[in-house]
Amino acid sequence: MTTGKPYVLRAIDALGQGDREAAVSLLQKDLATESPGGSRWKSVAMLAANIGAVEISLEAARRYACTQPVSLEPLLYYWGELAAAGRSEIARSEIARLSPRDRLHPTVLHFEGTLAGEEGDFDAATQFYRRALATTATSPQTWFALAMIKRFTANDPELAEMERLRPAIARAAPAINARFLYGLAKAWHDTGDTDRAFHYYAQGAALRRREERYDRTHMERVSEGLIRQFQPETLRQLTPSGAVDRRAIFVNGLPRSGTTLIEQILASHSQVADGGELNLFRSALIPTKDFSWEGAVAYQRRSQNGDPWGDIGQTYFGMLEERFRTRSLIVDKTLSQSYFMGLLLHTLPSAKVLWLRRNPEDVALSCYRNFFSSQIPWSWSFEDIGHFFRLEDRLFDHWTQLFPDRILVVPYEDLVRAPSSWIPRILDHAGLEDEPQVHRFHETKRSVRTASVSQVRAPIATDRIGSSQGYARHMEAFHAAYRG
Repeated sequence: MTTGKPYVLRAIDALGQGDREAAVSLLQKDLATESPGGSRWKSVAMLAANIGAVEISLEAARRYACTQPVSLEPLLYYWGELAAAGRSEIARSEIARLSPRDRLHPTVLHFEGTLAGEEGDFDAATQFYRRALATTATSPQTWFALAMIKRFTANDPELAEMERLRPAIARAAPAINARFLYGLAKAWHDTGDTDRAFHYYAQGAALRRREERYDRTHMERVSEGLIRQFQPETLRQLTPSGAVDRRAIFVNGLPRSGTTLIEQILASHSQVADGGELNLFRSALIPTKDFSWEGAVAYQRRSQNGDPWGDIGQTYFGMLEERFRTRSLIVDKTLSQSYFMGLLLHTLPSAKVLWLRRNPEDVALSCYRNFFSSQIPWSWSFEDIGHFFRLEDRLFDHWTQLFPDRILVVPYEDLVRAPSSWIPRILDHAGLEDEPQVHRFHETKRSVRTASVSQVRAPIATDRIGSSQGYARHMEAFHAAYRG
């Protein structure tokens, strides 16, 4: 029995010192104690997931799920972690072993619907969600999930039912009510009633703003610091990196700008295994503590290795292999990579970036309409969206000027209008040969865990160009904040 401070708290202390490897080692020691299940394993799983230690996270989540008496909530958490790590088949095998009664529980049906939807089987997903609602008609999460994958009409009975349930669901916790409101707004959007849709989007966004405030001053300070400090002369002060392997293709851009489309195109190539919003390079940069120039220099000074940036690169490669269980190429489309692009391209000298750019009004509306599962506080008001986009534009200008040969700018509108011209350019920049199936990317079977899951299952189309026009009168705050 280990005495003294718990391993998980010691691991947190190690992370505070920028020592990810020590934190991982401490969590491994915790697992080696072979202690039985308990709620503490959820904390271990969450910490391990946050630092890219996938196998530790899954084992800790499994122990949490095995805690006696076994209940559905811990099991669902474990299955969700399995799905997030690309191990949906294990989750399905566990569900198959449930009792018939538990398999029909609405939360289990909802989870199976989520898996089916991520894999593009929307008919199966719809059936799972409707079976769940037949048992628990007032489940806001399930109504939201159903709304995301179906197309509503003005006389749709399920839209009428959502309106009927709205007063009752309004008494739920704000975060749950907000999710339902986003689903109801999307339903009205489908019918073409943009005024009513905006009314519900605005209500949902107002509830989300209670969760966390967008800190404009902090974001300005961070972005201005990156632009000021990462310059050609300062980058020369960093020791060269030995992490020259090409393991990942990076796709960057604002949410809803077309990054999932590029990911799907690339993942259809025979040399590319998979991809997603991985957030692993950020974990590899933990030794810098804050991803800043000062943090990078301090890490380099205290490193005992002659190749400090090669170490970080190898850590990232190791996390890729652990997550995807392959050495093939992976598409990394982590959000907000603009904020560590300088260190990314220095650490991985063979890496190439595809940067998506799309009409800002269309992106702004899409971000405002999307219920992001992660906390993205700037997306909850048009004024904040405009402010964030201006900062992103400045970072885009900076990094593309600093690394012009390594970043290919892909205009979304040009891509969807002329895919036969742009797809070969995208592949060439990524170091890949053209292949026929890449042009039929929508036929590729893989799990997609973003709001674009339905869009990448269809051939490229231009119908989303100018999608913000129907909401123009509601977007004055965005125009004032973004255009000045």
